[in-house]
Amino acid sequence: MPEKRQNWDVLVLGAGPAGLFAAIHAPASGASTAVIDLNTVAGRKLLLTGAGRCNLTHAGPVRDFLQAFGPKRKFLSYSVYEYPSEQIITFFEERGLHTQVEDNGCVFPDTQRAGAVRDILVQEAKQCGVAFLYQRRVQSIRRSAHGFVVTTDHETFKARKVVMATGGLSYPQTGSSGDGYGFARALGHEVVKPKASLVPLTTAQHWPDELAGTSIPDVRISARLGDTTVLASGGLMFIPNGIGGPAVLDLSRFLTDHLPNRATPIPVLVDLVPTIACDQLSKQLIALCAKQPKKSIVGLMAGLVPKRLARTLCGFCACDDDLRACDLTKQKRQQLVESLKSLRLSIVETRPLAEATVTRGGVSIEQINPQTMESMRCPGLFFAGEIMDVDGPCGGYHLQMCWSTGALAGRSAGE
Repeated sequence: MPEKRQNWDVLVLGAGPAGLFAAIHAPASGASTAVIDLNTVAGRKLLLTGAGRCNLTHAGPVRDFLQAFGPKRKFLSYSVYEYPSEQIITFFEERGLHTQVEDNGCVFPDTQRAGAVRDILVQEAKQCGVAFLYQRRVQSIRRSAHGFVVTTDHETFKARKVVMATGGLSYPQTGSSGDGYGFARALGHEVVKPKASLVPLTTAQHWPDELAGTSIPDVRISARLGDTTVLASGGLMFIPNGIGGPAVLDLSRFLTDHLPNRATPIPVLVDLVPTIACDQLSKQLIALCAKQPKKSIVGLMAGLVPKRLARTLCGFCACDDDLRACDLTKQKRQQLVESLKSLRLSIVETRPLAEATVTRGGVSIEQINPQTMESMRCPGLFFAGEIMDVDGPCGGYHLQMCWSTGALAGRSAGE
């Protein structure tokens, strides 16, 4: 399909996962479709997902999946039931990309390469007759008598329908510039202030600096927000000035609306050994001390957590490096157990939005029809993916949201 064409039935803005899926589904009813993107290739942010492995979706019942989105689940319900995780798995399987489901429900391509996912999407779109208009920055979108006029820095296009899938503000180096928010406002939409979500957190304490790079594969972390306790589980990593890792990223979704807050930081508790109850842990330490009375307490603790962290925790309890197991008092043991089961930190802010995995906020979903993804303010305009005020937890939830809303928006626009 020649790129010199100026008139289209459907123009998709953004070649991320939501945009690509919208482009694939728009031509089903014969609609001529093109994708406009600032980059030289499609799916640049997609290539970063799952640390380059691409966590395609999250397996399990649709009801459980939607529950992870909290109050936004009602808005997503129609699109996710229309295009659930089973269908995205089937979509890629039928095109030769097999998947594997991990114990935690995360779904990855068996190639462990996000590039393989992106290539299938682009190839499928091209087979559907979709044109890709790369290296074009959209300057404006305005209504016309027959649809929309989209002006780029190269030329002007006309379209009956427009699907806006321009993403948020996270990872701006991939082209997520936030331009879509301005276009949405100009067309009559409210935009909820964008904030960082799924992002590392900065602590008031400075000692995490000394442990930067140290990780724990499984923790449970909690915070109290008013009358509500929020919880997250998974890996944790100490970073300069704070903490990161999957558990922290999930927790950040709940804290970001309350940050930054340096005057009254948000206290969090980290359970470093969530599979062992307090009384069992105390008995385990007693048994270890009895079995190896000459061993240092730091050495014994290193059997439970990484040695660098063990040394730090022992320091908090005034247990120096030379303290032997046979000299550990009941009081010190109780302090060590408490430090392992409820390590206290104070969160003052998130890391910058540019470092976030996803953006919280965006075009208000109150102004979008959940059964079509069409704007209630501007007929013929559709939204998909991260540009909307919907964000999910780690583990393939957010990407599945992009697939589901993209497919629905594309299909609705193309009809």
